[in-house]
Amino acid sequence: MKPVHLIAAASLLAALPATAGKLYVSSEKDNVVTVLESGSLKPLSKIKTGDKPRDLVFSPDSKRLYVACGEGSRIDVIDTATDKIVGKLNVGEDPERFVFSPDGKTVWATLEEDGIVSATDVASGKRLAEVPVGDEPEGILMTPDGKTIYATSEVANLVHVIDVASKTVKANISVGNRPRRFALTPDGAALWVSNELSGTISIIDTRTNAVSGEVKFQPKGFRAEDITPVGILMTKDGSTAFVTMGSANHIARVDVKTREVKGYLLTGGRPWGIALTKDEKTLYVTNGQSDDMAVIDVAAFKVVKAVPVGRVPYTVGILE
Repeated sequence: MKPVHLIAAASLLAALPATAGKLYVSSEKDNVVTVLESGSLKPLSKIKTGDKPRDLVFSPDSKRLYVACGEGSRIDVIDTATDKIVGKLNVGEDPERFVFSPDGKTVWATLEEDGIVSATDVASGKRLAEVPVGDEPEGILMTPDGKTIYATSEVANLVHVIDVASKTVKANISVGNRPRRFALTPDGAALWVSNELSGTISIIDTRTNAVSGEVKFQPKGFRAEDITPVGILMTKDGSTAFVTMGSANHIARVDVKTREVKGYLLTGGRPWGIALTKDEKTLYVTNGQSDDMAVIDVAAFKVVKAVPVGRVPYTVGILE
């Protein structure tokens, strides 16, 4: 007879939706993007990319997957029908993370080495703007209306507010130590920022550009310096946030309204990237030090499978 915990895990895995989609996982050390069938989680292929692939972003129509290759100083373009590289985009040196404008015509990217946020025309590859920001920018988020960009500076401990029309910084907001990633509430009123070395989330009131609150993480059994939140996302209704805890090897589940941590889940070594399916039933979390991806049943808040995905996986993109 199978042990009870294995039976339970098998039952949870069986309950996950079977889809015909694909998962794409970037591997910083292998310089590849691994492609998995989302239903079976079986590997389909490995796409060789430029050096140090990190952020993955689909074009608005999902026909292309763009891959930031930090040490390759370019963004590779993958055709999602064939899973072949069909182009390259030069957005500047050492791209870390990036976003598309709502019309898909412009890519805005954080350039870690140069301390710049660049704007590049997708069709022509022409550089449209370079906006100086603080040292080592990483996180980037564009508001749904395409009018404002937020970018983090890891060294300056700032969030920069960039006006898209004028391509200038209109405000700088002091947050915690080494800010990394963003999540915006559905009403656009609150911007959540993960502070890796403070072990916190800073909550910014977007109307005043001031910090209005904080979430503190304290998973049991970890020193404060090991609690390093990075990846963050919210459910569509804005009720729940999920945050990867980095060196604390867990993710956190947070009630957005009350700002209370409702639980921690062990996922693997240094969880970093995080993605949620459209039906919000399944989370995927990349574990950079255990070289795998955790598959999580959201309702049960349980890991149902760990899938090897190459050395130092950075993030995962879901094609549904």
